[in-house]
Amino acid sequence: MTIEKLTSDLCAALSKLPEAERIDALNKARAALHEISPLKHHPVDFVRWVPVTAVRGNDYNPNAVAPPEMRLLKHSVQSNGYTMPVVTHDASDGTVVVDEFHRTRVCKESPEVRESTLGYLPVTKIRAERSDEPSRIAATIEHNRARGEHKVSQMSELVRMLYQSGWRDEKIREELGLDPDELRRMKQITGLAELFAHREFSEAWEPEGAS
Repeated sequence: MTIEKLTSDLCAALSKLPEAERIDALNKARAALHEISPLKHHPVDFVRWVPVTAVRGNDYNPNAVAPPEMRLLKHSVQSNGYTMPVVTHDASDGTVVVDEFHRTRVCKESPEVRESTLGYLPVTKIRAERSDEPSRIAATIEHNRARGEHKVSQMSELVRMLYQSGWRDEKIREELGLDPDELRRMKQITGLAELFAHREFSEAWEPEGAS
């Protein structure tokens, strides 16, 4: 039997299912195909639809969107549909957003969008080796900084969290795309002397105002 015939038979069988069962079956079919894909190491290779009510935001995203930009994002999703998935992590209490929380908000807050997606949200899952909390925090910041979106004060707090989780200067700079001076300023903002205990740059640096 050819691939074309197998595909045709599968589509015929799936088309007879009620919507919710069909979405579930399509997710399972995509998951099976993903397992044999030569590109499975890229999360976008497997996009699944999950109930938006099962998706929640994280507690650390430093990215904020002003009302005009949120209105534009809502208009974009209404006009163009979802053209990219929300990056997530599967936690014990549901699906947690790593990136694209505002696209999640659009689906939750817009009746029109939610109706168009049947109450589902397109998501992809972050790589397993990046699923621990420090790596997820870094991934969120990386996505935000790549788009030029982040708040320095909140990022400084995340730097503190990463230090407390055991990360040091070199790893934080590499993961977050910071140069030594940026990292130093963020340490200063936190006001915590402990963050300078393991500094790996500018050993001759003195605090501002020192004589």
